[in-house]
Amino acid sequence: MMNRLRLAIDRFALYLPAVLMAIFALGSWWLVRSLPTFFNEAASKPVRQEPDYYLKSFSVKSFDSNGQLTRELSGDQAQHFPDTDTLDIRNVKLRGQNQDGQRVNALADRALAKGDGSLLTLLGNVQVTQSPNGSKGLQTPTVMRSQEIKAYLKEERLVSDLPVEIRRGTNVFTAQAMQMNSKTGVYELSGKVRGVLHAN
Repeated sequence: MMNRLRLAIDRFALYLPAVLMAIFALGSWWLVRSLPTFFNEAASKPVRQEPDYYLKSFSVKSFDSNGQLTRELSGDQAQHFPDTDTLDIRNVKLRGQNQDGQRVNALADRALAKGDGSLLTLLGNVQVTQSPNGSKGLQTPTVMRSQEIKAYLKEERLVSDLPVEIRRGTNVFTAQAMQMNSKTGVYELSGKVRGVLHAN
């Protein structure tokens, strides 16, 4: 009886390392599968696609280092979408002024503003009016109309991939697309470009 018990213990001791190794292997496998879930549970939560805040009858102003007003953006209402960090604005008005003192006013039914302030996309009945730049010999305001104009605010560029109309006094230009650099005053029109010029 004692011999049988000792023989059983010896056999058990013989297989014990293999059993323990199997348990450790299963434990390691479970740990590897579970830990990323534990650590990434908070990080893997999807960003909300619903608005996280709303604004009504608002105005946002930007100033330069000398305290001069450089830009004012206002609208009837707006909502912020955190997943794209975009502010969706209704009945938007934009007033701005560049370093040369040239003023720009813009109106649109809607605008999408990036959170970093780099891009403002004006949508629906867009009208952008630039004050005349006396230093470049211009005495008449320039008015641009389109259904979409993208304003790259930091670069002072206006871009439209939709048909656009540009008026300066009685002179009228139309094109399928436009790129305009406010710093240089250069317009690049493409597509079907037409112009009507009147002699002064």
